[in-house]
Amino acid sequence: MELTRMRPADRTGTAQRPLRVLLTTDWWEPVVNGVVASVATLRRELLALGCDVRVLTLSPGMRTRSEEGVYRIGSVSAGLFYDRARLGMPAGRRVLREILHWGPDVVHSHCELSTHMWARRIAKSLGVPLVHTYHTIYEDYTHYYSPSRTVGRKVVATFSRGVLAGTDAVIAPTAKVARLLGGYGVHRPVHVVPTGLDLHRFRPARTVAEQSDVSALREDLGITAGQKVLVSVSRLAKEKNLDEVLDLVAGTGREDTVLVLVGEGPYRAELEARAAALGIADRVRFTGVVDPAEVQRWYRIGDAFVSASRSETQGLTFIEAQASGLPLLCRRDPSLDSVVIAGRTGWQYETAAEFSSRLDELLDDGALRREMSRAAVEHARATCGAQEFGQAVLEVYQQVQRRRSPLIIAPQAVAA
Repeated sequence: MELTRMRPADRTGTAQRPLRVLLTTDWWEPVVNGVVASVATLRRELLALGCDVRVLTLSPGMRTRSEEGVYRIGSVSAGLFYDRARLGMPAGRRVLREILHWGPDVVHSHCELSTHMWARRIAKSLGVPLVHTYHTIYEDYTHYYSPSRTVGRKVVATFSRGVLAGTDAVIAPTAKVARLLGGYGVHRPVHVVPTGLDLHRFRPARTVAEQSDVSALREDLGITAGQKVLVSVSRLAKEKNLDEVLDLVAGTGREDTVLVLVGEGPYRAELEARAAALGIADRVRFTGVVDPAEVQRWYRIGDAFVSASRSETQGLTFIEAQASGLPLLCRRDPSLDSVVIAGRTGWQYETAAEFSSRLDELLDDGALRREMSRAAVEHARATCGAQEFGQAVLEVYQQVQRRRSPLIIAPQAVAA
């Protein structure tokens, strides 16, 4: 589709109306992942700050449609490359005409493929800033497209430089991601803005109804009153490194411990086979697909949250777990340094022996576990607020607009 360029001089009167923000993402509800959680939270907070916000995403089928501020462009499955992935169709002219007529002041893309191409074209045609949040550490996914991690990293670096070259600013969820982009040779302004979460649903079981629900869930999973529960919430995919979690749980030799893997994914059969081979199938529970509106129930059944993932950009499920009162026991990763406070909200481990030692310390000392649970809740609520997230992103928009402002031609200058 040919888009008509709008001169900056034509975009007047923005100070008299709410800032118009177009968020673009290949993933959207009802899909459940970190990108969707981040974009949904940002949309809600920007609306609360008085912005006019719309979303451009992909339809789950070939039909293009719009609904309540969400535009969905028809798409086809790309599951051959990555489970549940989709590619946008070169259609959607009506939707794009609507977006151009609406006229966003800032375009903020959140994925690097289909919708990012539309984001670039819309921003260029309207002469408005393009901001991009780099959510995914692609080099942790090289097993999907390259037998060599070294070659895969070079491909990712080249790809990332190309995608980000046309942006006015890049948002990185953590300093780890910012350093990674620097190593790729990305030379755009990078702002580190941790993703905030709406944590009102995530809290320890306190009411009689919540405590009864915990008991019922444990009973449904065949977990006895004397058993300790380790919870992991993630997509069951190879990059989440859940093989290691199974190995570690088996290596502890703790017969009083049950591991609950909350989620579904293409790697489930391999994980079930590994649990059986390790002789711990009777101490591992697979919940399958969980309604995202009820995921907080599954955190509450746990005594600790465990993860061996190395593909996190910030670890939103780790924060949800903390807010639910779960101490964390996770593989060491710089992206978690501000989340896992050693000895206070949990530990990061490097070896199997360290994992086993810290787990024993946590599960065998009830007073310590209760104190770490309280600290985890306090830390999550103090550092990961959704309001602060929305305000920080809005400030990035304002900065890129100020940087572009000298290029805007005043109406009287045009007349002259």
